[in-house]
Amino acid sequence: MERVNPIKHVGVALVLIFLSIAGAIIGIQLITTIGVTPNTSIIGALFAMLLARIPLQAFRRYRSIEIQNLAQTAISSATFGAANSLLMPIAVPWALGEPQLVLPLFCGVSAAMLLDAWLLYRLFDTRVFPASNAWPPGVAAAEAIKAGDRGGRQAWLLVMGIVGGIVGAMLKIPMSAFGTAFIGNIWALSMLGIGFLLRAYAQPVAGIDINALYIPHGVMVGAGLVALIQVVMVIRSRKNDALVVSRNGNEVQRALGLGSAGYIIISALLALAGGLWSEMGLAMLLLFILYAAFAAFVHELIVGIAAMHSGWFPAFAVALITLIIGILIGFPPLALCLLCGFTAATGPAFADMGYDLKAGFILRGNGADMQQELWGRRIQLIAAMIAFVVSIPLVWYAHTLFFTDNLLPPVARVYAKTIQAGAEPGIAGNLLIWAIPGAIIQLIGGPKRQLGVLLATGLLINNAMAGWAVVVGIALRIVIIRVWGERGRSPMEVMAAGFIAGDALYSFFNSLFASSSKK
Repeated sequence: MERVNPIKHVGVALVLIFLSIAGAIIGIQLITTIGVTPNTSIIGALFAMLLARIPLQAFRRYRSIEIQNLAQTAISSATFGAANSLLMPIAVPWALGEPQLVLPLFCGVSAAMLLDAWLLYRLFDTRVFPASNAWPPGVAAAEAIKAGDRGGRQAWLLVMGIVGGIVGAMLKIPMSAFGTAFIGNIWALSMLGIGFLLRAYAQPVAGIDINALYIPHGVMVGAGLVALIQVVMVIRSRKNDALVVSRNGNEVQRALGLGSAGYIIISALLALAGGLWSEMGLAMLLLFILYAAFAAFVHELIVGIAAMHSGWFPAFAVALITLIIGILIGFPPLALCLLCGFTAATGPAFADMGYDLKAGFILRGNGADMQQELWGRRIQLIAAMIAFVVSIPLVWYAHTLFFTDNLLPPVARVYAKTIQAGAEPGIAGNLLIWAIPGAIIQLIGGPKRQLGVLLATGLLINNAMAGWAVVVGIALRIVIIRVWGERGRSPMEVMAAGFIAGDALYSFFNSLFASSSKK
């Protein structure tokens, strides 16, 4: 692969800046109008492929799969960064009628977003977040780029998968979930599918609204706490297993130590700039700083684990859980507002960076040349940071235009209403009761399968079709492997990547049309 440093190559840097601007605008527009943020990785890769087809010498460089990987990294980082990590958090104080908190929170979440991406870069291909794990959207992006570069049978399989993904998405079938079932860990995905189905059918079949009883939230609390302990044990373990990673435990400990210190500093500055010192006593203020840093840290780990195994990350739902616990602790509304925005900002950039690095890992030969792999990761981090830096002023400029027109991300209104409502009777008991089975299931599955976290992820998302798509996909995967053996694995995974890519393309353009029609 060609080694290209976007800082030293003006043409590549300009393309990355253009894609970052486009990605940020797309993310801002869609999260405020329809409340979703589509994965734009495939769009960035296709844009670079189109540039490569221009019959001029200046555009020959874009035939490089390295540059195409940088293009998809930049646009997806800008999309998720602008929408999920920046705009959505600062909409919470606006929805609460506290506009004076927007600026300090914006500064805090901007710093948290940059720290988030850097942490995933440092934790990628460790025993906590191995490069060999699924990261399904990353696989889809890599297979699309490889197929465009090589052509042949693999390209046709990918095209068939993309067509199938688009058709399925048009029929309201969540093809990303179907495709992920062929790529991810079977145990983890089985629990995800079970969670989807339990959430969807508990009320119509048994008359139980598990969401109103805070059952998913309790399961995630228990599973998340056990997952955190498991992460610590994995880092401290000296056991020599078959997993080959490029970063050792000492590097992970240093990264997590720096990340924890960074989150404590950001939460302290948030508390100071937000005026919380006038709202709370010293003991409560210190508790807020420590809890906010801990919640942000745990939030990104849980979101990253779910994203790594399934391609789904319940960032909004997990942030709601940390908010509910903050309410139960007794933090005042202003503190809860800052807490909610801060924790919600961590996770999306973390997960998306994992997808992008997984795509690069595949394109660079799955770590065969470790020197090349480490170089490629550093360049991808630069591309992502360019995207984030471009997104920050764009979001600051755009937020007043959108917010004054009452265009706020829907989930921000949910957070605001939760803060205003305060703690409902019985929440603490339900969280505690259902944390126990969540912890037990997570403990049984261990750190490699993450059964409790994935079950809770499914329970938090009301999507029956996704549940059936996962179950059917896993069943077909088992049949294919039993009939064709390992010969069937490669074409099956290429087709699956096509399903995910096709779903992403349809969702992207459908979201654009939907947002345009709402204007």
